[in-house]
Amino acid sequence: MSEPPFVEITLTQHPVQAGGLPACPAGGAEVIFLGRTRAEHHDVHGPLDHLDYEVHTPLATSTLQALATEAVERWTLHAVRIQHAAGKVGPRDASVCIEVLAGHRAEGFDACRWLIDALKAQVPIWKREVWADGTTWVDGTPVRREP
Repeated sequence: MSEPPFVEITLTQHPVQAGGLPACPAGGAEVIFLGRTRAEHHDVHGPLDHLDYEVHTPLATSTLQALATEAVERWTLHAVRIQHAAGKVGPRDASVCIEVLAGHRAEGFDACRWLIDALKAQVPIWKREVWADGTTWVDGTPVRREP
């Protein structure tokens, strides 16, 4: 009998980093997406100081868990770790990390891409840009729940 897939969801008050997934004999492809804050410059507000993420923690956690479970089932993954920062994240720091362990690279890349796209579309996390001279909210996709 094989072990159940490893799934870990973390919302944290500091930048995130890849941690490496537990080894699995059938896991041939570990794919990692690390989303970092770019050092940008706004025409009106000047340089970006940091991003500030607001998170609806209970709903975000349950939605991320559901997405991880769906990814495990769709691509027969051996492990999934999703981390997202809440609060302040400065330039060059990472706000989101998705790690998947699959049998083969195609499934790993497909699952990782699907997870970041689904996270952006479905998870209640809002991003505010804090510039040297003001703030702006990032336009996003309305949160939607799949039936």
